[in-house]
Amino acid sequence: MPKNDFNYLKNSELNMLREYIDEGETHTIHDYIKILRDNLIPVIAISLTILIISIVYALTATDIYKASTVLKLSQPQGNILDAPLLPEFGNFGADRFIANEVETMQNITIREQVARDIIDSFKTLGQRDKFSLIFSSKYFSDGKDTIKSLYDLEQTIEKKVNIEQKRGLDFIEISAESPSPFEAALLVNTYAKVYKKFNLLDNRKQVTKVRKFLAIQREEKLRELHDAENKLKVYKLNSGSIELDEQAKSLIGSITDLESKLNASAVEMSISREKLDQYKGELKRKDPSLSKYLENKAAEPYLLKLQDLIAETEAQKDFALASKSSNSRKKGLIKQYNEKLADLKDKLKRKTDEYQVSLMAATPEEIRTLTQQIFAEEVNYNSLKASYNRLKGFITQYEHRLDKLPEKTIDLARLQRERMGLEKLYLLLEEKYQEALINEQSTTGNVLILNQARLPRLPAKPNRKLIILIGLVLGLGFGYGFALVRNYFDKRVKSPEDIENRNIDLLAWIPKVEKFTVNGNKSGPEFIVAQKADSVAGEAFKALRTRIRYTNVGGEEKTILITSSAPGEGKSLVSVNLAGSFAQANKRTIIVDADLRKPRVHSIFNEKRYPGFTDYFVGKASYEEIVRHSDLENLDLITAGTIPPNPSEILDSRGMRSFIKKLEEEYDIIIIDSPPLVTVTDAEILSRMVDETILVVSANQTDIELMEKSVGLLKRGDESTFIGVLLNNFDFKSTYGSYYKYAYSYSRNGDNKKKNKKKMFKS
Repeated sequence: MPKNDFNYLKNSELNMLREYIDEGETHTIHDYIKILRDNLIPVIAISLTILIISIVYALTATDIYKASTVLKLSQPQGNILDAPLLPEFGNFGADRFIANEVETMQNITIREQVARDIIDSFKTLGQRDKFSLIFSSKYFSDGKDTIKSLYDLEQTIEKKVNIEQKRGLDFIEISAESPSPFEAALLVNTYAKVYKKFNLLDNRKQVTKVRKFLAIQREEKLRELHDAENKLKVYKLNSGSIELDEQAKSLIGSITDLESKLNASAVEMSISREKLDQYKGELKRKDPSLSKYLENKAAEPYLLKLQDLIAETEAQKDFALASKSSNSRKKGLIKQYNEKLADLKDKLKRKTDEYQVSLMAATPEEIRTLTQQIFAEEVNYNSLKASYNRLKGFITQYEHRLDKLPEKTIDLARLQRERMGLEKLYLLLEEKYQEALINEQSTTGNVLILNQARLPRLPAKPNRKLIILIGLVLGLGFGYGFALVRNYFDKRVKSPEDIENRNIDLLAWIPKVEKFTVNGNKSGPEFIVAQKADSVAGEAFKALRTRIRYTNVGGEEKTILITSSAPGEGKSLVSVNLAGSFAQANKRTIIVDADLRKPRVHSIFNEKRYPGFTDYFVGKASYEEIVRHSDLENLDLITAGTIPPNPSEILDSRGMRSFIKKLEEEYDIIIIDSPPLVTVTDAEILSRMVDETILVVSANQTDIELMEKSVGLLKRGDESTFIGVLLNNFDFKSTYGSYYKYAYSYSRNGDNKKKNKKKMFKS
């Protein structure tokens, strides 16, 4: 038969299997099932271990309670200049405001204050069983509870407290977790109270600063008033009783009125300056360049001119009120001044509104309100400054008139003027202070606590059922993952494809021998073709015999060497059964145990090891003594004999070549069982003396690299006798699944049909 026909015959069954496996997705699923089946024990062990750990954790985990409260936040309302030029989509502005407040609540300052309040609550209550998070968990302690430091407790609060906005609403939910339900509720309520107080102080910060400033000024002016009154009293006692005339009283009254307004302007300027400095400080942190721009814009000549005119008109109005003109003339002048003031203030308002609108259009949304406040306060401050300067000029004119009075009258008038001025200034400051105090107390925050956190009745976690379920899933996942990784790094020969994918000829495969009953005992026999010839393994050896015969194109090859890469791969079993298969085909066959290291052939046939092969070589036994007949017709065997100290020298000798020629003259087929190829050189030596060499590899045992190295050794040289690899112990069923059932049942049915036919012929 041509060699191409032999290759087609040799690979036809494998190709049929491949075509069958490649159809659909069965192959992929089956491969994964095979990996699971091959690693079933470690997968079960890993899965059970993780499941047991999860069960133990679920049963021993500490109960965690969760408490929560809800805050409602009202967004501050600005004027029309605060509104965006284009309408915003959705509720972006409100969401941004809430997001800023959430970030504020997570500030370290608030957390530290909450930590202080929690520690104070524990010290006040003194009940250890109601607290848990505030204590340090030290493994090597003396058994006494140790309260955490402020920093550590603050870090714990950051982890245990969750703050989030309810989607689409102006509500913020504060929740906390703790092993103690009381502590969880206390932590949430404390956090809400601290934030509400912080928010209130933040909303009051401007009016509080004004109130504190007025309080200082009020105390200072009260002391100055007492000093002025004492000076006036001392002067009168030293100078005798002196009374001012009507002209002096009128002049002093006018001066004190103007000074009172001057002092009021100074106070208003100070308050405006304080506000302006605070606004500019905030703006400078956000946009330094914009602060200078606003200052220059508010100080434009046209605005300053309008402010000067307003200040001069108001001063003239005050001067007219202080004059001795008739009431009808005063009313006419006051009316003219009021009309002029209304017109000037209207022009100033329109101009400032124009500047503000243009400024707001070019200002980012986040600092729009702040820039509007700065600009308005700049205009107000400049107006107060202009009014202050004009009043100061009028007072200077009155002081010149006061200097023309008699000397004693001047001294008394100045003391009287100083006392009256300080008295009016103090009354003004007192009024302003009370207004600021009322304004501060009436300023409320924009936070409303809708509900106090209540003591949770049931723990929020752990969810024990879920933990066990997750443990089961993770266990199966890690177990199967281990199987996949193990399979990926497993470099052993597993299937015929592993051999052919490396361009190595595959002769056949021998299935894994299943146990069956022989003489009443259930065992795994080694002489399969004699004891269970109709088994799948027996048929496989017959197929191997057929393929070896087709390699013998000329019909002259008689000696076949059977070797393996490493020990324990089944070369002796293959040698015995291949020899038995040839014997069953009416070929005079002999098997020679040339494994002079660890011979096994004699044990398979229940024969003694010696006299044998080596005894014949040293002359201790004759040829007839070493040749033994087996129970199988046409099959003889020669055992190894006495183990020699130099096996390689015996095998690599002329006597060995002569011995093989002698066997070839008497037998049709000589099967030689040799030692493993990689461990010793015996098999490599014998491969040069035989007609054909077969390498046996064991599925799920032989390393692929070791197999390739063995093939390389057998193919070395021009006279290589290597014809292919035999895959032994191949688990056909687990690899090819349903096709194996089909092939096996087909073979078995065929055998049964043959038996039935024989019975029919006999009958």
